[in-house]
Amino acid sequence: MYLKKRYLILSIAWIVLLLTQSCTMKKRVDTLLTNARIYTMDDSSTVCEAMVVDQGKVVRTGSADELLALYEPKNRLDANEKAIFPGFIDAHCHFHGLALGLRWVDLVGCTSFKEVLDRISKSDTLNQDSWITGRGWDQNLWEVKEFPDKRALDERWPDKPVVLVRIDGHSVLANQVALNRAGIGRDHRYSKGEVEIVNGKLTGILSETAADYIRSAIPKPSIEATIDLLKEAEYLCFSQGLTGVSDAGLDNATLNLIDSIFQDGILKIHIYAMAEPTEENIHAYVTNGPYHNGRFHICSIKLYADGSLGSRTALLKRPYSDDPSKSGIQVSSPDSIREICEIAIANDYQVNIHCIGDRAVREVLDVYAEYLSIGNDRRWRIEHAQVVDPADLILFKTYSIIPSVQATHATSDMYWAGDRLGPERITWAYAYKELLDQNGWIPNGTDFPIERVSPLLTFYAAVARKDVSGYPANGFQPENSLSREEALKSMTIWAAKANFEEKEYGSLEPGKWADYVILDQDIMEIPIEEVPVVKVLQTWSHGEKVFNASK
Repeated sequence: MYLKKRYLILSIAWIVLLLTQSCTMKKRVDTLLTNARIYTMDDSSTVCEAMVVDQGKVVRTGSADELLALYEPKNRLDANEKAIFPGFIDAHCHFHGLALGLRWVDLVGCTSFKEVLDRISKSDTLNQDSWITGRGWDQNLWEVKEFPDKRALDERWPDKPVVLVRIDGHSVLANQVALNRAGIGRDHRYSKGEVEIVNGKLTGILSETAADYIRSAIPKPSIEATIDLLKEAEYLCFSQGLTGVSDAGLDNATLNLIDSIFQDGILKIHIYAMAEPTEENIHAYVTNGPYHNGRFHICSIKLYADGSLGSRTALLKRPYSDDPSKSGIQVSSPDSIREICEIAIANDYQVNIHCIGDRAVREVLDVYAEYLSIGNDRRWRIEHAQVVDPADLILFKTYSIIPSVQATHATSDMYWAGDRLGPERITWAYAYKELLDQNGWIPNGTDFPIERVSPLLTFYAAVARKDVSGYPANGFQPENSLSREEALKSMTIWAAKANFEEKEYGSLEPGKWADYVILDQDIMEIPIEEVPVVKVLQTWSHGEKVFNASK
């Protein structure tokens, strides 16, 4: 009897011990981040102080005490009370173009054509490459706000091809050698206005498809050099807090190259690629359905309906106020757009179409309406949606069409856009709040390299509607500014949603990739005027530190 009681007591004690240990046993995880102000961007816009990360994904967020009681981290990171946000996502940019442009002469900010020529003359490009290439000139910054011509290029470089791309990418200036290499003369196959001819002579100004053609004639760097440039572009993005980019329009060779790079584990940034509507892309990718390769995603086709406001090639319903002889250029006809829409519908692809002018926007909205049902979730996009007739806004809502905007375009263009559009139409332009209200969400980007690689400036421009000097004092058309929360969502969770990636990243929620950025100041709390000088301290992708400002 005694032995039975002793055995029973020991058994009960052993069970209690096991239960106690199991209750206090902590789960081993990779990282516990504490002492932070974490903006999760979940449905409730929760802000918390700690986050658990394991195997590259968010496990849980909450208070430090709560998480310490549940988890045993291999690494514990003290954020020193800094603000943490989901990794920023650029909803419309040209990542591959940024990479290639890193070897070109930077012409951004030139205040005269003379400065353009001087920068080229001082560049190493003259000795390194067979072609002289530059990007970023903008005649709107010059005293005489007119397109230059090629005479000075012909005089300085009579034996070397020169191609200089305007800031918007829709127009170029080429010298005679480059025109000859590309086979472009007075008798050309391009649409009216795409090859500028004055008094029977080529000026060297090319727009839209003519500009694209001469750019395609520029020799490409080797595969090895391209990979190095892509890695350099990736680091630049990481340094600005970007962990995801939407590359707007890639040919088949580029898609194949980037795909192979991801297979080799060379790049770590998320890339949502929009495929150009070529036969090669449609056969290799589109007809096989949406494509995923880890962080590389293809599920959309990119087209152009028109050009740009700065080059007066954006397609308007009425002529330009400062040049009544022009109404813009139609790059893709409604019928050609319909052909792509039918292919996209059949293969579950998005259609993303560049539309700047109000006529381009309306024509594409009308075509989309032929294919989209009310309440659909195809997320077909209007890229830029820069000038929208108020009567056409309702079509975005009716057919769940997504306007994909770039807030810094408003603050870059505000000095001269009124001249292009006149006093009535300018009030329709850059109407981001009205566009957001149509569907309750809106993705935001930079369109780099047209604008700077800076999501923080995107945030600032969306909220303040000012340039970095604080002009204008009350903001440019401030009725269309976004709140801070809206602006932050537009470059995190809403940008991910526009790419069908909101279940993978874009917010710091359990099960999503641990992509996040640590800033030196809290952009949700500091005076908005201080946002342009905020610094990125660290950027993390899939739980791995990919940028550290202190190193």
